[in-house]
Amino acid sequence: MRFGIIVLLLFILGACASTDTIAVHPEMISIKADSIPNNELSAIIGPYRDSLKGEMDRVVGYAPLHMMAARPSSSLMNWVADAVFTDQTRAVRLSTPTFCLLNKGGIRSTINKGEITFGDVFKLMPFDNQIVWVQLPIECLAEIEAFIRTTGGEPIANARVEKGKLMVNGMRDGVTHFWVITSDYLMNGGDKATFFNKRTEVNRTGRLVRDALMSEIERVGTISADTTLRITF
Repeated sequence: MRFGIIVLLLFILGACASTDTIAVHPEMISIKADSIPNNELSAIIGPYRDSLKGEMDRVVGYAPLHMMAARPSSSLMNWVADAVFTDQTRAVRLSTPTFCLLNKGGIRSTINKGEITFGDVFKLMPFDNQIVWVQLPIECLAEIEAFIRTTGGEPIANARVEKGKLMVNGMRDGVTHFWVITSDYLMNGGDKATFFNKRTEVNRTGRLVRDALMSEIERVGTISADTTLRITF
């Protein structure tokens, strides 16, 4: 199927280069596994295919143990949230309570003990979700508590849920708003995170969640495996 698409694109590009009117009569061509590949086409595609495979196999870090996403919290959920939070706040002085909230459903794979490859990170986070900072009024804390209780647990960092109560580091009396570092998927109401509809300010970073994870792995080399239970009901 992939060869068929590329052939069609090459044909269209060739047609666009001409000023003559060309009648195109499409024909369905069945490409089977035992079809003989076009040597010229393979020569064009080969370097890109080999380059991509080499990049996916590139080792970017190491995991000290097998890590998986499991509710209410787990080593992998903790690490993903920590990596995004650290990536976003390493060079920032926080003056307002801030924590990271992501969704377990966005973590699509595990990290096995041993070497972590570029491809492993793509399997872990295949979606092009971007990181956003969302400011919410303090009243939304109760709604986030209810959300986490309903789902059974989500990845969080710089916060914890003790007996169902959300406790954000840096929270103090008199605070009227707080920041949530999250994905644009959740901010837009994914997984029924409707409390984000009450946002008062949004900072869009333009940075993919996956890129933040990749950057943190390459920065630390061996990732942390925090198995602390951050959420209890």
